[in-house]
Amino acid sequence: MSKPSPERRWFRSIAEVAAVVLVVIVAKAALAEPYYVPSGSMEPTLLVGDELLATKYPYGYSSASLPLSIAWPRTERILGALPQRGDVVVFRHPVNRSQVWVKRVIGLPGDHVQMRAGRLWINGEMAALKRDGSALTDEGETAARYIETLPGGRTHAILKLNGYYHPVDDTPDVVVPAGHLFVMGDNRDNSADSRIATAQGGVGLLPVADLIGRAEGIVASWDLKTKEQPIWTWPSGLRGARFFTAVH
Repeated sequence: MSKPSPERRWFRSIAEVAAVVLVVIVAKAALAEPYYVPSGSMEPTLLVGDELLATKYPYGYSSASLPLSIAWPRTERILGALPQRGDVVVFRHPVNRSQVWVKRVIGLPGDHVQMRAGRLWINGEMAALKRDGSALTDEGETAARYIETLPGGRTHAILKLNGYYHPVDDTPDVVVPAGHLFVMGDNRDNSADSRIATAQGGVGLLPVADLIGRAEGIVASWDLKTKEQPIWTWPSGLRGARFFTAVH
């Protein structure tokens, strides 16, 4: 049997590499994809430098599911399902859809959502808060840490600066329209979310079509401030205790 010519071997190698690349792209588009957390808006749940793994199949698929940072035109979802209240979701910003953001789902279609004096109200019920110590934010400020309970019983930690009044601590009663979500950051004084219109740099009411997936876990974490130190100290920035932990 004659050996394949160099051209055929070269073509076969290219085809094998292309097949591997295609499998990776399909897996990232259909199953899961990693994302880095660039801001402290979800502290204390997520820290700057966390690497998330977001699964895409729980909410179905749309053009937002594609793994490239390209502002694809918005499409309807197939195999779609709404998130549950309290899910941490990864999504494309409604205006600049090349940007990927992460927030927590607070309001579902039909919900009434309002902030009164810094407290969250959903459908006329104030979300319970329980003090849970203090935490240092990424910006070096000491904030009060609370455990917030949403209607239905799901709990998560939030941060609120002591004695600080944010303009979105009081908001109108908003009814979440069909096909949209009300999302917020857990760091309540440092989050551009559904409390802020897109024209002012927030998210506004998030179209469900812009969902990418659900944040499931943290696969790695590194304190980005370590980059300002000598290179031999960089390994000290690894947050080993956060590796392979679930997102709640």
